[in-house]
Amino acid sequence: MSYDLMAFETSKAPQERAAFMEWYEQQVQWSEDHAYNDPSVLSEALQRFYSELSEQFPNMNVEDEIFEAMEEAGTDNRLTDYSLGSSVIYAAFAYSVADEAYTAMRELAIKHKVGFFDVSSNEGDIIFPCSNMI
Repeated sequence: MSYDLMAFETSKAPQERAAFMEWYEQQVQWSEDHAYNDPSVLSEALQRFYSELSEQFPNMNVEDEIFEAMEEAGTDNRLTDYSLGSSVIYAAFAYSVADEAYTAMRELAIKHKVGFFDVSSNEGDIIFPCSNMI
């Protein structure tokens, strides 16, 4: 199990909760014609967001020596499983960093003007920058 959060391109997502949830379900079918570990498929805003987030929570698909160094330092729980679509970044965090991950992703979403969705919560926050939560 993981603690899952998502950032998204707001111009692509509906702002009404039911329609958003339908859109979300379509996104996580992972049906786009590309690999889901390539940040170049992301919009510019999502690329900036991902670049900054992955500094704090590195992609778990790191080279062995980086993984071993993080493991030795006791920070390997920060390694995160990312799925990168053209309009979404789905991030699966370790539960031990859930609070920190939530705060970091939410703040970075606001900073980079992308949306934020708390996937792991039953009535998870859906935030569009410069607007109310839905």
